[in-house]
Amino acid sequence: MSIISLSTPVSAITRVGKTTASYLKRLGIQTVMDLLFYYPFRWQDLSEISLINSLKAGEIGTVRVKIQLLTNRRSPVKRKILTEGLVADKTGSIKVIWFNQPFITKILAPGDEVYLSGKVDFDKYTLQFVNPIYEKVKEEQTHTARIVPLYSLSGHLTQKQLRFLIKSVLPAAKLVVDFLPQELIREFKLLDLAFALKQIHFPDHQAVLDQAVYRLKFDELFLFQLQIQLSKAESAKSQAWPIKFFEKETKNFVSNLPFQLTTDQRKTAWQIITNLEKNQPMNRLLEGEVGSGKTLVATLAMLNICLNNRQAVLMAPTEILASQHYKNIIALLKLFNFKIALLTRGYRLVDNQKESKSKILDKLKNGEIKILIGTHALIQEKVFFNQLSLAIIDEQHRFGVSQRKMLREHSGDHKVPHLLSMTATPIPRSLALALYGDLDLSIIRQMPKERKKIITKIVSPRQRLSAYQFIRQQVKTGRQVFVICPLIDPSDKLGVKAATEEYEKLKKEIFSDLEISLLHGKLKSQEKEKVMADFLAKKSDILVATAVVEVGVDVPNAAVMLIEGSERFGLAQLHQFRGRVGRSIYQSYCFLITENESEKIKARLSALVTAKDGFELAEFDLKFRGPGEIYGQMQSGWPEFKIAHLTDLEIINQTKKAAQQIISRGINNYPLLKDKVEDLVKIVHLE
Repeated sequence: MSIISLSTPVSAITRVGKTTASYLKRLGIQTVMDLLFYYPFRWQDLSEISLINSLKAGEIGTVRVKIQLLTNRRSPVKRKILTEGLVADKTGSIKVIWFNQPFITKILAPGDEVYLSGKVDFDKYTLQFVNPIYEKVKEEQTHTARIVPLYSLSGHLTQKQLRFLIKSVLPAAKLVVDFLPQELIREFKLLDLAFALKQIHFPDHQAVLDQAVYRLKFDELFLFQLQIQLSKAESAKSQAWPIKFFEKETKNFVSNLPFQLTTDQRKTAWQIITNLEKNQPMNRLLEGEVGSGKTLVATLAMLNICLNNRQAVLMAPTEILASQHYKNIIALLKLFNFKIALLTRGYRLVDNQKESKSKILDKLKNGEIKILIGTHALIQEKVFFNQLSLAIIDEQHRFGVSQRKMLREHSGDHKVPHLLSMTATPIPRSLALALYGDLDLSIIRQMPKERKKIITKIVSPRQRLSAYQFIRQQVKTGRQVFVICPLIDPSDKLGVKAATEEYEKLKKEIFSDLEISLLHGKLKSQEKEKVMADFLAKKSDILVATAVVEVGVDVPNAAVMLIEGSERFGLAQLHQFRGRVGRSIYQSYCFLITENESEKIKARLSALVTAKDGFELAEFDLKFRGPGEIYGQMQSGWPEFKIAHLTDLEIINQTKKAAQQIISRGINNYPLLKDKVEDLVKIVHLE
């Protein structure tokens, strides 16, 4: 390959055939640029060269030796091909053995000087290397005698292949345009981008590797923070309709509730109402425990919007949750004569009456409908409001500039709606403040007084029958049960319980005399609705489900939550599942079934048993498993980083400062940076 550019396909690189190219494609690698930005997931320090006489059994060692003998033979046990050798340095010799790698005798030969890196074992009377990494001594090593990169692989791709390919394209790093302004590079003492890319793959030493990691993390987090600051600047220029607080009507609404508001509900509701009175658009995140009453707080805000003769929209991530919000809000606001509509792919209702989509859209446009409830898809459809003043986004932590622009276009006037995001996934405060400097934060920690603490137990496979017996007893008393499985179909290679498989087993073998239903994301909207309606109506005793029930499902009669493969879920997600029970006066239980009884798994699940609340759990998961486990790897709205982590709080704070500087100086003065941000906004949702 003579001429190389960043857009050169990997298939044009020497030694890359169709098969290798297909393996690389699975990793998202199709061009030279992709190779350069395919970072190692960790590094192994093989740079310390030992002498043979200093090697110790059980330790990893790297030696520079000369091959004295090398031969293949077939093992009498299992007929494996063994490659055996004897290597030596000035202090002595050591045996080397490789399993099922006969090709090594074609690569290496007696007399060759090589580096070997690997674990040293003790065999009978002597030490030996077993399956060590090998590499001939040359001017610059790639696989041994240095800090070696380790990459995620696919197919039959090997570490050596990937290292060879990345090393061969490293000269192209100088072609990568550095979008970061030089003044920031100087101020924050950052490495040159091209140098950082070379060092991230093949570092000269640990100190420069640390600097390279810092620079590339800085880039990712800086772009994320810059988008947040742009969002904040955009909001600062915007105007919203100030919403008058109807104190008398609000107090009347609260006094007619069948329960008392908690102190946290009153406090957060007042924070929101105070925001709504301003002509500056509200941008607030409402965090609250599962079942803490966030929807009621949101309803208080919507009540005041409607009393101002303006409109509100509530968007939820699933049709099940949207439908439930609709039913709850209809019930809460029954004393008022507001038209409330539900519009999703499967549901079209106005005041609990079926209505055509076109009529709902007409009534929305002329202002007749005051509250519209649906999924996040609402803003992507041809939905136009008359006077939209409040958008509530449930379980989508961020709402980006592009989405805000859509809302403005759909709002019926030139004002920007107030925004309230809600989440039942507790976000550690340190993380929320570092990430969401443009959001006001409201937190509901208190639970309603009548709620009992859910009894949570870790259940080993041998205790499963006892758990089933307990479930049968609970059903006899009139209670209902959730059984959660990680997957839908039994095609999983890891042996994780599949919902369909578990449903059949429980229905035919364990609880053949009970009514069992199945709920998962592949069912059509009407099918999901029927399954949930039947479960709510107590037509089924046990509901086997996937994570589709994680948010929003409210079945007050359900008192047992059994979670299969519990080690496969993050703690905050398990907390969400557990929150599906314990929503009434009945004592409720959560059983965590795990096939993995390692101490690490037990310690993590034990945190769920002992933690005071979801915020404590989130802190635990953030520390031990990372933010991807807290929020779910595929959860919409969270940034996808290649090397940075949401736990890099020091770098987050530095990039926040850098982004604020750029905004204050004007991003138009930095065309490369402006283009980079615009490209990102095109391919991802901002927040």
